[in-house]
Formats: sequence, structure tokens, C-alpha cells
Amino acid sequence: MALTPLVYWAQRHEDIYLRVELTDAQNIAVCVHENTLQFRAQGRGAKGQNDYEFSLAFLLPVKPEVSYKSTQRQVNVTVRKEQRGWWERLIVQERKPVFLAPDFDRWLDESDAEMEIRQKEEKKNRVRASRHKEEGFVSLKTGYLFVYNLVQFLGFSWIFINMTVRLFIFGQDSLYDTFHTISDVMFFCQILATVEVLNAAFGAVRTGIIPPLIQVVGRNFILFIIFGSLEEMHNRPVVFFVFYLWSTIEIFRYPFYMLGCFNTEWKTLTWLRYTVWIPLYPLGVLAEAVAVIQSIPIFDETKLFSIPLPKSIGSSASFSYILHIYLILMFLGLFINFRHLYKQRKRRFQTKKRKAN
Repeated sequence: MALTPLVYWAQRHEDIYLRVELTDAQNIAVCVHENTLQFRAQGRGAKGQNDYEFSLAFLLPVKPEVSYKSTQRQVNVTVRKEQRGWWERLIVQERKPVFLAPDFDRWLDESDAEMEIRQKEEKKNRVRASRHKEEGFVSLKTGYLFVYNLVQFLGFSWIFINMTVRLFIFGQDSLYDTFHTISDVMFFCQILATVEVLNAAFGAVRTGIIPPLIQVVGRNFILFIIFGSLEEMHNRPVVFFVFYLWSTIEIFRYPFYMLGCFNTEWKTLTWLRYTVWIPLYPLGVLAEAVAVIQSIPIFDETKLFSIPLPKSIGSSASFSYILHIYLILMFLGLFINFRHLYKQRKRRFQTKKRKAN
């Protein structure tokens, strides 16, 4: 014969909450038929391990849909009221059954329930307001990143197209006047590239600060110190190769970031962004190293940037000593950035492969 479990109840303006005291309940059956809730389950209650059941005829109409959740200690049942309101009691009978009692853990008076609703509404409004602020910030940040990447893309595209056209028109002669025709735009793009370090530092983009710092410092050192300060380097063909390799990498990188601002992807561009650097990045560093090596005799001869020393030691130390150290640091930076880019590529395509599967 089925026994009756202990049942505790509480209400809100829209819901009825029932807590059935059954441990490790199994074979639970809960339904509402003709405004009467019927419950049946097996579990450990006040009379030990047995079958337990009960029924409740509600005071006012309720919706037939009922939800319940079984835990190790109890079964929680939620019933929706047909109309929003506060009931003076739970069931039709004025005299409640002995197994039914108020759930004082969840019990609220009507005024307290109204206050709870207001608090929830205030919390929702606060969350909604903060979300609007965040969306506004995100929109501002998105616009800023898009414009930055667009400007860089246009700049490096102009460099790449200009150099390519000049190579086809003038052939080998175009290698010797690259600096005079391209340097102004390259100066602009590389000065602007310092913003990428600030973006990483202030969290505008999700990347570490070390990789962009190495690239920006390295390129600007070559551009401003090696090429910019030595007029003898302006007509060297190595300038063409350095500029061409830099721009080739960037014409794929910046449009990829532009699409990323709007969570959009072009698969071909994604593959190019994460692949072309594999041959081009080491070639670019090699071309930079050639430029440094070619500049060393010039710095020795002109004494430019030489470091003055006390007379007891010598007159000055040539800047070429720093360049020898820089060559070592250059290939160390190549290793760090190559490793960083390889991890990015591996993470990107492994993630996409898992999604496809």
C-alpha cells in the first residue's frame, strides 16, 4: 500500500512550489489533471523505503504543464498558476491534510513577494543598462579597430601595388630607387604600427604584448636607423626586398583583422593569413639581416652614432658593435615570433577541425 510523503509548499504570484521529502526518489510520476496534482514515486521517506503518493486539489486553476527536479534529498515540483495572483490557501479544502505544511525556507508574505519582484526587476534593469554600456563600448572599440586596420591595409596595399607595377615597368632599375618612392608611406605605416603595441597593452585586442613589440621595434630600427639615417643605404636593392616582404605579409594580415572586427571570416583569407608568413617572415628577417650587415662598414666609416669613451680607453666605440649584438637579438626575436605565430596557426586550424567534426 502506497504511503504519503511529507510535502512543503510556498507560493509566488505566478508559481506554486512543492518540496516532497523523498530521498533517492525513483520512478517519479507527476501530472496535473482537472486542476488536481497527482504525485507518485519510490524512495526513502518518513516510513522508510516504500512507494509514496499524494494528490492535491488546488484552490484556483493551474496550468497542466508541471516541472520537477529530483535531488538526493528531495523532489522539487513547480506548478504555474493560470492567472497571476496571491492565494489565501493552497487547496480547495479549508482543512489542510496532515502531510502538508508551509515551506518556511521559501515562504514569503504577499508584500514580501512584491518586493522580491521589484528587486528582480531592478537587477534586470541594472544588468540591461550595463549591457547597453558594454555594447556601446564594444561598438566604439570595433569601429576604432576597423578604421585602424583599414588605414594600414590601404597603406601597405599602396606600397605593394606601387612596387609591383614599378618592377614590371622599370625592371631591375626599380630596385635602386625604392626608398625615394616608397619611404614616406612606409614611415607613416610603421609609425602607426606602434598603436598595435598599445592595443595589446590596454586589452583592445586579445594578444600578448611581446610579439607585436618585437616586430614593431625590429622594423622601426631597420627603417629609421639603418635606412633612414644612412643615405648610402637608400639606393641599395636590399631596401626593395625588405619593403616588398613586409607589405606582402601585411596585405593579408590587416584585411583578416578587419573581417574579424565583425566576426566575419573568408576561409581563403584566413588560410593565407596563417600560412604566407611561414616562408615570408624568415625571408623578411634575412633581408633585414643583410641590410644590417651592409650598414656596418658605413657606420664604421662615418662614425655615426658612435659612443664617446674616456681618453684612457679610446676615442669612441663604433655603433657597429651594437649592430653585431642586434643581429643576434634579431634571430632570437625571429624564433620567439615564429613560435608564437605557429601556435596561433595550430590553435586556429585545430579548433576549426574540431568544430567540423
